[in-house]
Order: sequence, then C-alpha cells, then structure tokens
Amino acid sequence: MTRRLWTLLAAIALAAIAAAVYLGTGRSAAPPSTFVLLDGSTRTTADLKGKVTLVNFWATSCVSCVAEMPQIMATHEKYQARGYQTLAVAMSYDPPAYVVNFAQSRKLPFGVAIDNTGAVAKAWGDVQLTPTTFIVDKRGEIVKRYVGAPDFSELHQLIEKLLAAPA
Repeated sequence: MTRRLWTLLAAIALAAIAAAVYLGTGRSAAPPSTFVLLDGSTRTTADLKGKVTLVNFWATSCVSCVAEMPQIMATHEKYQARGYQTLAVAMSYDPPAYVVNFAQSRKLPFGVAIDNTGAVAKAWGDVQLTPTTFIVDKRGEIVKRYVGAPDFSELHQLIEKLLAAPA
C-alpha cells in the first residue's frame, strides 16, 4: 500500500511539474501539418523551424481577411530578410480558383496554401473563424494566436523580439 501511495504521489508531482513548465512558457509546439502550396509544392511544420513564421488562416470571402492582407504583405516585406516568413492558408470552403486569382492579382509575396480537406485548420486548434493568425517562433512553437485582425504595431514588436531571440 505504501509503495502505491509513493508511486501515485510521484506521478502527481511529475504532472504538476510538467504543467508548470508548459503553462509557464505559454507556448506549444506547432501541430504536425503538411501545407500544399499553389505551385503544387509542399511545406511541413518541420520546415518552419529556424525562422519566425506567421501562419494566417483566411478566405477570399472574408472581408477582414482581404482588408488585413496589405498589412500582412508589408510585414512580410519588412522582416523577410531577417529570417521571417509568412504562410497564408486558405480555408477548405474557399474555391481554389478564387484563391489563385487573389494571390496572383495581389502579387502575394509569400507561400499560399489551400487546405482542401480542412485537416490543417483542424490540426491548428479547429480554426473556424477567419482571419486567425498564429506566430510561430524559431523553435517551431506557437507564441501567439490572433482571432481577427492583429494589432500590427503589437505584432511587429513581437516579431522583433522573436527575431532577436536565439533559435
């Protein structure tokens, strides 16, 4: 009986330590995902490591998404040379022809993926509202999630901090 009690207490202590570490960082690993880009190439979550990445779930039918896209483009252009990348993920309900037209007509300077099956949105926390934007650090951990358009001044401060941090 005493051995079981010690085993139980040890398990509880380990769980408490793990929870404290997890909650203390406020970060979680970006979920394993494969992004199929408009050019037919693929990118995986593992490919995000080493760079600060903005992952933006959006749709051409989303007024807020279309309105924020110039700021996402400007942010990409501002930080790209310093190890920052952007990945725009079109929702499964967005017609692929609309996504291609939008990306080409606006000359989006970053990777655009189409989540045909909805599996990527599901993996990233069952994203349903657009825009939803994630900031992933160099270690591949989600640092921040924005539902709705981010405050771009705050976003730029966060990006600066993450770019300055070691990998």
